[in-house]
Amino acid sequence: MTAPPDDRPLGTLLRGWRERAGFSQLELALRADSSARHISFIETGRTAPSREMVLRLADTLDVPVRERNALLLAAGFAPAFPATPLDDPSLGTLRGHLERMVAAYEPYPAIVVDGVYDVIAANRGVATLAEGVAPHLLEPPLNAMRLTLHPEGLAPRIRNLPEWRGHLLDQMSRQLALHRSPGLRAVYEEVEAYPLPPGSEERAERTGNGSPFALPMQIEHGGEVLSFLSTIATFNTPVDVTVSELAVETLLPADPATAKALQEAVGT
Repeated sequence: MTAPPDDRPLGTLLRGWRERAGFSQLELALRADSSARHISFIETGRTAPSREMVLRLADTLDVPVRERNALLLAAGFAPAFPATPLDDPSLGTLRGHLERMVAAYEPYPAIVVDGVYDVIAANRGVATLAEGVAPHLLEPPLNAMRLTLHPEGLAPRIRNLPEWRGHLLDQMSRQLALHRSPGLRAVYEEVEAYPLPPGSEERAERTGNGSPFALPMQIEHGGEVLSFLSTIATFNTPVDVTVSELAVETLLPADPATAKALQEAVGT
C-alpha cells in the first residue's frame, strides 16, 4: 500500500524534517553547504530549490527514502527512487541472499520483514517458536506483529508480554512518525487493540527483566522459558523504496540454556 499524496508545500515539509532532526536553519545550511538565508527562503516558499538541493537537504536530514520522493514531488520534480514490488524478478537475487542469510542464523530465529511487518523470509528457528499458534495466523501474508501479539499467537507464552508489547508498539510508533504508511498504521491499530491474555501482568512481575544488557523476549516453549535479545539490520544507502523498508530481525539467546534448547529443537 502506497502513502497518499502529501499536499503540503515543500517548505512546510522541509521545516518539519528539520525540526524533527533538531537543526536550526543555520546548522542545516552549514551541513548542506548552503546558507541560512537560502534555507529560510525555501521554507517560506520564496525560493524554488533545484532537484539537487532537495536531495542534498533530504540526505542531510536523513529523510527516509519514501519521503524523499514526497519532497521531490512537492518541489515539482519526478520521484528519484523506485518502489519495486518484492515479487519483481529484478529482486530475485536479493531475496535469495536474504533467505540464505536467515538460514545461516539457525538454530536461532531470524526473519526478514517488509515495511508493514509482513514476513518475507523466515528460518526453522522461527517455525520452532511458532509451534502451537492458531493456523490462521500462519496463512499468508504472515505478519510478524500479528503473530507475536495476537491472543492466539505467541502472546500467551511471552512471560514479559506487557514490556515486550510496549517495546513493539513504541517501535511502530517511531516508524509511523517518519513514514506516511496507511498499511503500517492499520497493523498498529489492530495489534494495539489486542487484549492482554489473563495473568500477563502478574506473570511479568514474577519474571523480571532477566538480562542486564537489553530487554529480552522471554517465551515459554517445550516446558522451558527461553530468553532472547533482538537485533535488527537494515540496508545502508538504499536507492529503492521497497528495499529501504526491509529489515532482518534475529533473536539471539540471552543465556546458555536458551542456546542449548534451540540446538536440540532445531537439530543443528
